[in-house]
Amino acid sequence: MKKLIRTSTIAMSLDLLLKGQLAFLNKHYQVIAISGKDAHLETVASREKVPTIALSMSRAISPIKDVVSLIKLYLVFKKEKPFIVHSITPKAGLLSMIAAYFAGVPIRIHTFTGLVFPSKTGAMKQLLIAMDKLICKCATNVYPEGEGVKNDLIRFKITNKPLNVLANGNINGIDLEYFNSDKISKIESQKLRNSLLIQGSDFVFIFIGRLVADKGINELIAAFAKLSKQNGKVKLLLVGPLEQDLNPISKDALNEIQKNSNIISVGYQDEVRDYIALANVLVFPSHREGFPNVVLQAGAMGLPSIVTDINGSNEIIQNNHNGIILPVKNEIAIFDAMQLLLEDENLYHSLQLNARQSIESRFDQQVVWNALLDEYKIITQNVSQ
Repeated sequence: MKKLIRTSTIAMSLDLLLKGQLAFLNKHYQVIAISGKDAHLETVASREKVPTIALSMSRAISPIKDVVSLIKLYLVFKKEKPFIVHSITPKAGLLSMIAAYFAGVPIRIHTFTGLVFPSKTGAMKQLLIAMDKLICKCATNVYPEGEGVKNDLIRFKITNKPLNVLANGNINGIDLEYFNSDKISKIESQKLRNSLLIQGSDFVFIFIGRLVADKGINELIAAFAKLSKQNGKVKLLLVGPLEQDLNPISKDALNEIQKNSNIISVGYQDEVRDYIALANVLVFPSHREGFPNVVLQAGAMGLPSIVTDINGSNEIIQNNHNGIILPVKNEIAIFDAMQLLLEDENLYHSLQLNARQSIESRFDQQVVWNALLDEYKIITQNVSQ
């Protein structure tokens, strides 16, 4: 059985983004997972039943730390002698592909789950482009997570290698059995609703993700502040950690979150499904994404989504079919869309009826896993010939 090493910069990516996938692949390959050491890596080892190697990689650019991590990865690859190394996330992609290239790994795969450089300017943008080009140069196979990412890779001439989107996009698909509103206990759901002081008559908007500026939190909070002044029966449920270090939200947004009683911030939650079950609409006004899982999850749970016109989101949501697509960084458009779904019951119910079906037909998890396995088999056969 050939050896497959999967890498990510932080173990949370392996834990949450690839849940169940490594166990599936382990039936066909000898899988090893590499990432930074923390509780998420331990979860991967116990749940996926695969060996793990703790190896820290800095998310930020840090030349000394990056060289140390690169050498460590090279030594691991020389020792383990994998047939395939497959990376996700930017820094793991850069270090893994370089190390695997020099270690002589036959198949070196990187999946671009999103691109950072399109939202940057100046020297930083050029540096990030150069790094992505280096990833592709060292990789034997490059996969964009969605059509939007693929188009950006082509538009900025990042690589001349073939770029194939597997299945309909997304790196892991959606577990439709798990993300199913019928699986939620009504009693437990009511307990959670009561604990959050959400009334049965409240219309609940939900955001899931890191509370940072790049996720559109500043615009969302400004739009909701205006909406809640007009209608006291709306709630905004924020599910995700507040990260004020690298990409902080504005002081105005932070103050509004703290003082507005209709905004409920619950921080990071391992189990987002229970919170989705309390909501009516997902609002996800992110500035950039690869292929956002939360939009898939909310749709599978029967929620329409308000999203921005960015990679991934505009591939999952079909405007006025299972959600509404808005311009990026436009708080007025967010307000108008939230108000529209609050007041137009016919439109809301139409989008709601289409929400789960649109996910079922395109993003079933087993379809995505099988597409990846088939791709592994094809490229393995080509290399072995």
